[in-house]
Amino acid sequence: MSRIWAVPDDRMTALRRYVAVIALGNLVWEFAQMPLYTLWRTGTGGEIAFAALHCTGGDVLIATASLGLAFLMAGRPAWPRERFLAVAITSVTLGLSYTVFSEWLNSEVRRTWAYSDLMPTLPWLGTGLSPLAQWLVVPILAFRASRRPSYAASAAVSLKNGTVS
Repeated sequence: MSRIWAVPDDRMTALRRYVAVIALGNLVWEFAQMPLYTLWRTGTGGEIAFAALHCTGGDVLIATASLGLAFLMAGRPAWPRERFLAVAITSVTLGLSYTVFSEWLNSEVRRTWAYSDLMPTLPWLGTGLSPLAQWLVVPILAFRASRRPSYAASAAVSLKNGTVS
């Protein structure tokens, strides 16, 4: 078997893992935090499910746009082997910044959604703490998953070193 088939491209493997964890992590988080929004009390099951799925789609778009901008600002062609942390920090910062703005705009200005009394908020902006935690925890987990060596890469290294795993 040629080396090109045994070892996947690091960048593509990392990106696939990142997007997969972003999608799954945000889906779980969106459903878990629903009781912190008034929709939990006022919406139907279908409306709640639609909101969680819709917000997850937005989360994936925000995360991929933040990652793309982070690549432009701090990345290198050899990412994730080079400048991994700089790209991760830049991406998380961009996603978190957009979230603060979006939560404020949609909950305070446009009133597109409302927090329930259960949602802890930042006193000076009124932004919910759960969405802020979401944009720290989920992307950090996604970046961690994107750094894990793949089975094929581990097997190739083992073969190269003369060991069998």
